[in-house]
Formats: sequence, C-alpha cells, structure tokens
Amino acid sequence: MIYWENEQDKVLINNKFYKMVEDIIDYSLKVEGVTIDWELSITLVDNETIKDINGKFRNIHEATDVLSFPMLSYPYGKVFKECYSDNIFIDADLDDGQLVLGDIILSLERAQEQSVEFNHGFLREVCYLMVHSILHLLGYDHMEPDDKEKMRNREEEILKKFDLSRGA
Repeated sequence: MIYWENEQDKVLINNKFYKMVEDIIDYSLKVEGVTIDWELSITLVDNETIKDINGKFRNIHEATDVLSFPMLSYPYGKVFKECYSDNIFIDADLDDGQLVLGDIILSLERAQEQSVEFNHGFLREVCYLMVHSILHLLGYDHMEPDDKEKMRNREEEILKKFDLSRGA
C-alpha cells in the first residue's frame, strides 16, 4: 500500500501518473522478492522543500531529485531478497502484518527539470527515480563502483519491462 502526500503545486499530475508509479513500484518489489504485504509513504514536493529536507538530514543544502528513508536495516552488502531468504527479517519488522519499507520524498519540480535536461519524458524520469528509491529501500547502494553497476543494471532491467529504458 502506498500512502501519498502531494505537498507541491508547481507540477500538475493526474491519475495516469499515480497508476504508472504504483505499477512500477509493485513490479519492482515483486521482482526483488517482496512477497508479503508492504507499505510505503511517498511525499511529492518542490525544490525548495526538498532542499530543506536534504539540508536537515544529509547536511547538503541544495535541491536534489529524490530522498529515500528506509525503515529496514541491512547487513553490509545484502539486499532485501538475500535477507528475506535468510530469515533475517522477523515479525518485529512488520506492522500489523505489513512490511514497512520507508519513505520517499520526490521533487516533481526537479524531476521535470531533469526530464528536459536528459531529453526524455517526465513520467520516465519519475519512474526511474521511483525505481532508484525502491532499490535503496531494499538495501541497494551506489557508493562503491561494483554496487553502483549492480544497482544501475537492476534499474534498467525494471525500466525496460515498462519500455522506459534510457531515451524513452
């Protein structure tokens, strides 16, 4: 289940937007092995708001496109699928039987700017950012070159399923 909050008024969105994002998140979670009920919070903001949040939580005082706040802790180098199959997550990680993945804060204003900058559609950019964030919530990272390659490849595999690979 996704809990949506739209706290911005700079980019108009419609039901197609919500449906596409929900579909790509659902697919991403399924291919990553999430077979139990889950919940996630997504807040849509503008550049000024995400700049404030980025400054507060990361001490980086500039706008970014998306921030992910995972609720689960992963052993170094492990992702959800590996932890779940090894029974690392227990009932304490569930809230009324649902896996609480975390929070995603997305600047629609920045996503729109990047869609122009990278010469592809707005929905493609938003879907990329959502897949990127979901993978972070599932334990992926991109700080080390090998981890970055693994994450980028997984993002592209998922986006390709929706005909949203680079340039779409």
